[in-house]
Amino acid sequence: MAETMQFDLVSPERRLASLQVREVLVPGADGDMTAMPDHAPVITTLRPGVLRVNGPDGTAEYVVSGGFAEITGSGISVLAEQAIPLTEMTRAHLDEMIESARAKHEAAKETFKNEPGPVDDAAKLLADMVALGDHINV
Repeated sequence: MAETMQFDLVSPERRLASLQVREVLVPGADGDMTAMPDHAPVITTLRPGVLRVNGPDGTAEYVVSGGFAEITGSGISVLAEQAIPLTEMTRAHLDEMIESARAKHEAAKETFKNEPGPVDDAAKLLADMVALGDHINV
């Protein structure tokens, strides 16, 4: 078994990380998962949460608002809708993310009046963003 794997985290604004890691805790839409070297290949969507990276140089944490993770046997690439290092996260960032989720929920309620699926998805996104704020205490 390989000791480390390649980890890359990018958002539309910038590349946040490209390093060798031992494991990555991914906040998946269907539940949290830990990716390690030689993991079976999988692609998953992300829910709002904290992505935690453990490597030879220590631990790093990033707040993600959603996106995708592609895990291969030799690495993991995360394409985040929005990602901020937890150490840089402020209340203003969180308020902006919650307000964006609230606006998406209101738009879904207006657009999909007789289709509960998209409205429920938007409500879950909003609830996840609020819960994230409780979890990270900013």
